[in-house]
Amino acid sequence: MPARFTCERAMHSFHCGRFRLDLSRPQVMAIINLTADSFSGDGVGSDVAAALAGAEAALEAGAQMLDIGAESTRPGAELVAEAVEIARLVPVVEALARLGVPLSVDTLKPAVMRAALAAGADLINDVNGFRAPGALEAVAGTDCGLCVMHMQGEPRTMQAAPQYGDVVAEVDAFLTERVQALQAAGVARERIVLDPGFGFGKTLAHNLALLRTLDTFAAGGLPVLAGLSRKSMLGAITGRPVAQRLGASVAAALLAVQRGARIVRVHDVAATVDALKVLRAVDEA
Repeated sequence: MPARFTCERAMHSFHCGRFRLDLSRPQVMAIINLTADSFSGDGVGSDVAAALAGAEAALEAGAQMLDIGAESTRPGAELVAEAVEIARLVPVVEALARLGVPLSVDTLKPAVMRAALAAGADLINDVNGFRAPGALEAVAGTDCGLCVMHMQGEPRTMQAAPQYGDVVAEVDAFLTERVQALQAAGVARERIVLDPGFGFGKTLAHNLALLRTLDTFAAGGLPVLAGLSRKSMLGAITGRPVAQRLGASVAAALLAVQRGARIVRVHDVAATVDALKVLRAVDEA
């Protein structure tokens, strides 16, 4: 039976910078891309006004959180210099921090993490699982939330024949180890959310196995974030290009929530919010 919004395992509190989030109901996190090479084609570069307009539109559509990224992590993406990433991020973070909602920054560089937190970010979303030298030290002594994601390899090469013996067990073991490392550095569990990393060093079969058993990662009591929006796995299933994956993205978000995800990271906010309202109405009827 699908997990219901009111079930005991869904009752999570998440300490996220300025905010204490009640995750008994799933949160929609809107994506704000500051890149020129985003796979979804919606990057605004360093245009603060465009980023602010996009953020305000997402909040009006029902998003409860914002996630800002200034370096693309799509397969084959080229690295962005640390100074360039900081220059893109800081003015936007400072502007969006005044909107009064949890603000996440998607980065794997410790110096960028520190700059983003100083500018007002509440959550650091690290696709590298805080493994870079200095990453733990950059976040441990703060009160920010931490999203720990699994990735096999690194963005430029991660989709070059990824292999696992048991993808669910290996991803779960990785996330468990990273949580232990964070706790050893002094990070409280209520500051941590887990992301199995759909599309980050995984084939379609791997991604489907992770989605089908997503509640495995929620079993330990930590909230789970799922980012499936517009990804290539949905293109492989439907045969549709990025711009035509709205239906598949919404379906994937619903499936993730039914299997325990407490935060869904999406491009198409309004459609996702509406679908979650329907799911909640059915579950609470």
